[in-house]
Formats: sequence, structure tokens, C-alpha cells
Amino acid sequence: MTAIPANFPAPKRRRHSWRKTIEGYLFIGPVVLGLIIWTFGPMIASAYYSLTDYRIVQPPEFIGFGNYIELFTTDRLFIQSLSVTVRYGLMFMVLGQIVSLLLAVLLTQKVRGMAIFRTFFYMPIIVPYVASALLWRYLYNKDFGPINAVLQAIGLDPINWLGSPESSLFSMVIMSVWTGAVTTIIYVAGLQQIPEDLHDAAKIDGANAVQRFFAVTIPMLSPTIFFNVVTGFIGSFQFFVPAFLMTDGGPIKSTYFYNLNIYEKAFRWLEMGYASAMAWVLFIIIMAITVVLFRVSNRWVYYEGSNER
Repeated sequence: MTAIPANFPAPKRRRHSWRKTIEGYLFIGPVVLGLIIWTFGPMIASAYYSLTDYRIVQPPEFIGFGNYIELFTTDRLFIQSLSVTVRYGLMFMVLGQIVSLLLAVLLTQKVRGMAIFRTFFYMPIIVPYVASALLWRYLYNKDFGPINAVLQAIGLDPINWLGSPESSLFSMVIMSVWTGAVTTIIYVAGLQQIPEDLHDAAKIDGANAVQRFFAVTIPMLSPTIFFNVVTGFIGSFQFFVPAFLMTDGGPIKSTYFYNLNIYEKAFRWLEMGYASAMAWVLFIIIMAITVVLFRVSNRWVYYEGSNER
């Protein structure tokens, strides 16, 4: 006795289902078109222009990898600007993460008026970046800046914050740490997710506050730290506005950041093809650093519910 397969007709999609599908595509259409036109389109165009000698006022002339070869062989400003950006990124990451984490620990304490303190520390992020840069340029002024006025009031010599190659880059780091309110808020959210039972168990075992911080808080907060480190490195390599408004790359190119170099090549010297090549080199550097950070994260990042780091 053989079984005869039943031939059931394929279910037809209802008109209501097709309508929902079309509505979905219509809703995501503006976002998709925006990505294609304003993100992927310029990326493809810049990849082509990076292989050309394109000076805006003249048609692009294909030269292959000539721009990239010139970058790594004869352009001293390329190495200078990259060195400045890397040194800034390292200082900002170390100091910024420490300050933001300490502020987050203070902002998670159970005291009265904590909401007011959290609002106060978040205020720098709502100030426009241009206004912040102009404000800090006034604060750093050697002759009448409030910071030097305080130093002189306590008997210290004034510092030429933006006019000296020894202090100009660190001045940018201090300003960036001041605007790191988002990092602090992310740390606050991460600290609030740590179970209190772990701290109570550590107290029972005799651990003091410092021991609990390094044995409980830091391991449980490691995914948040990793996220802030990755996004912080990416942001540090895109640093531009304060250097452009406050120092214009000086003194003696001590604040000549990579993005400022790209800006000058593209819009001051009209070397759009060369600037496109620099932009793609920056993209590759950021991607390489991100990959390395993800690779080494398995050694120190602890994810709750996982047996592996």
C-alpha cells in the first residue's frame, strides 16, 4: 500500500500582509535612501578620488596609488599630524576613562540631591562644541584667563596653555575630558546594573571598599569599559573643531591633528584627491585599532552569564 502525497495549494499572501510589507518599506525608505545618498555614495566617490589627482577646479586625473605612495614617502605633515593624533588619543583615553569612572562612582552614591549633581555634570554635553572651544580659549588665555588668575592667586606662575608646544596638546586633552559627560553617564548606567549581592558577599568575606572596587566593580563593569574605550578611540581620531578654532594647529604644529590636516588639504589647498586618500588611511587605521581591541578584549572583558572572558 503506497501513500499518495496530497497536493495542497500554496497559501496565498493576503492583501493585508502585502499592504503591511509595502508600508514597512515606505517607512524605512528615507533612512535607506539617506544611507545610500549621503553615506555610501560619498564613500564610493572618495575611494575613486583617492586614486586621482583631483583639485576641484580641474577634472580628476587617474594616478593609481600615487597619493598613497606620496603620503608614506614624502609627506612629513602626514606623519606629524598622525603622531599628534595618536598621542592625544592615548592621553585622552587614559585620563578620560579614569575621570569619567571616578565621577560615575560618585554619582551613584545614595545621597540627597544626586539628581541635581547628575544634571550639573551632564551640562557640558549640551553646550555647542564651537561655544565650548571659544569658552576654553578664553579660560586658557595667558594674560587674562581665569585659570592663570587662580594660579597667580595661589602664588604659582601663569602657564602659556595654548602658546607653548609643551602644554598645548595636554590643554586639548583637559578640554576633551571636561566634555566627556556621555562617557560618565554610560558608566553610571553600568554601575547601576551590578548586583548588590556581589558586594554584600565580598563584605562578608572581609573585603574593604578598595578591594571590592577592583575585585567586583571593575570585572562586572568591563563590558562598559570596553565599549567606552572603543568609542573613545574612534572619537579621538576624529578630533577637529577645538584645534581648528583655538590653535589652528599651532604652535609649531603641536596641535596639528590628522583631521585638521585633511581639512587643509581639501579646502585650503584644494587637493581633494589627496585628502580622500588621507581619509581612507584614517578609516583603515580606525578599523585596525578596533579589530585589535576586540581581539584583546577576550583577555579582560567579563560578560555576565559567560564562563569565558
